[in-house]
Amino acid sequence: MRMKRILLGALAATSIGSVSAAAETSMAIPDLAGLWGRNAFDFEPAPGNPKPVDNLVRLPNGAGNASMLVGDYNNPLLKPEAAAVVKRRGELALSGASVPDPSNQCAPFAPPFTFSMELGVQLLQAKDHVTFLYNQDDQVRRVWLNRDHPRNVKPTPMGDSVGHYEGDTLVVDTVGIASGPLAMIDRYGTPRSRSAHIIERYRLIDGAAAKEAAERHIRENGPMGLAGAVLVDPKYPGNGLQLEIKIEDPEVFTAPWSAVVTYRRVIGPWLEQICAEDTIDREQGRMPLMPVSAKPDF
Repeated sequence: MRMKRILLGALAATSIGSVSAAAETSMAIPDLAGLWGRNAFDFEPAPGNPKPVDNLVRLPNGAGNASMLVGDYNNPLLKPEAAAVVKRRGELALSGASVPDPSNQCAPFAPPFTFSMELGVQLLQAKDHVTFLYNQDDQVRRVWLNRDHPRNVKPTPMGDSVGHYEGDTLVVDTVGIASGPLAMIDRYGTPRSRSAHIIERYRLIDGAAAKEAAERHIRENGPMGLAGAVLVDPKYPGNGLQLEIKIEDPEVFTAPWSAVVTYRRVIGPWLEQICAEDTIDREQGRMPLMPVSAKPDF
């Protein structure tokens, strides 16, 4: 009888420990769901990191000119070949020419271009995956929580994304992003190679800190509100959502670097935006990106 009581006590302790561990695990998963937005494009500098490529053309108030995208090709993060690409695109912009990018060509917004361009994001958290919905052009990404990257990743427009939770943070690891003529890091055309490795870290931050960071970014980069179909709620008292991005691409950059994107709650639902990928330059009505075969396929 004594042995039986000991065994029952041990089983009870184990059961209580399991329930406690399960409850702790459940509590550790942050609730990041809902509609989030911001009212300025581009990346925010991350503390202790080099400044991302930004706009050389500034308005009288010092903010970047959103209608004239001329990237700083002297940024020390850029390797010479990448700097030449950014410089050439800036020269085209200054000449008044249309410069194709995933947005004006209705193409997929592959990460990290997604974070530079999209103003609205919604996270749908499930047990085995997280779905990211973006307002502009109905972009969708899925992050799998129940597997690793395949041994041989087949490149796709959004890449292969796997994630896990670390305490209050959702960590997303993305590789295998397809390359092509519209493969770029940001709105200034900084190129991206198939070697790109992106790590995202999402966590809730204090509402006052989010407001301060977002407003500072608007002052530096210029506002972009309803034109992006997203309007941040200035009176929302709760937490903001902060994304820290680490970008590694040894074919493009001299070193890995990080940047930040700060989101806040938005007013009302997103406005519908429809843009379908095809081979036509949407700004000039021609087909500069149409693939041409050097030999017959049959």
